[in-house]
Amino acid sequence: MNEGTRWLEPDELTAWMSLAGLMFKLPGALDYQLQRDSGLTHFEYLVLAGLSDSPNRSRRMSDLAGFANGSLSRLSHVVKRLERRGFVVRRPDEGDGRITVATLTDPGYDFLVMAAPGHVAAVRQFVIDALTPEQLGQLKVIADQILDKVDPGRPCSESW
Repeated sequence: MNEGTRWLEPDELTAWMSLAGLMFKLPGALDYQLQRDSGLTHFEYLVLAGLSDSPNRSRRMSDLAGFANGSLSRLSHVVKRLERRGFVVRRPDEGDGRITVATLTDPGYDFLVMAAPGHVAAVRQFVIDALTPEQLGQLKVIADQILDKVDPGRPCSESW
C-alpha cells in the first residue's frame, strides 16, 4: 500500500459508504418518479424549474447549465428535446448575439406546474419527511460545506 495515503478510519468509511449509497440511489428514485409521472428526466425538470424561477422565465444557457449542474453540451441536447416538445425556445441575447438565451414557454410552464406536485411529494417522501427539523438544518449545513469543497465558485444563493 501507498504509505502516503490517508486511508479512511472505520467511522469515516461507514459515513462515506452511506453518503455514496445516497448519491447513487436518490437521483435514480427522483428520476424514476419524474419519468413515470410526467415523462421528464430529473435534469429536464431542473432545466424547466431553473427557467421558471428566472426573470421573464429566461436564462443564459451557460448560467442554466451551472444551475442544473450539467455541461453546456448536455444542456444543449436537453434544451433541443424540450424545444421539440414546445416547452423552451432559444434565441440570441439582445445585448450580445454570441450568447444564447433559453426561455420557458407558456406550455412549458404549464407542464412544469403539472409535474411539480409529484416531484415535491417524492422529495418530501425520500428526504424531508425522513428527517427531523434539526436534522434538516444539519443536512443543509453539511451539504453546503461539501458543495463549497466540490464547487467553490458556486453562487451562495444556489445550492444546486
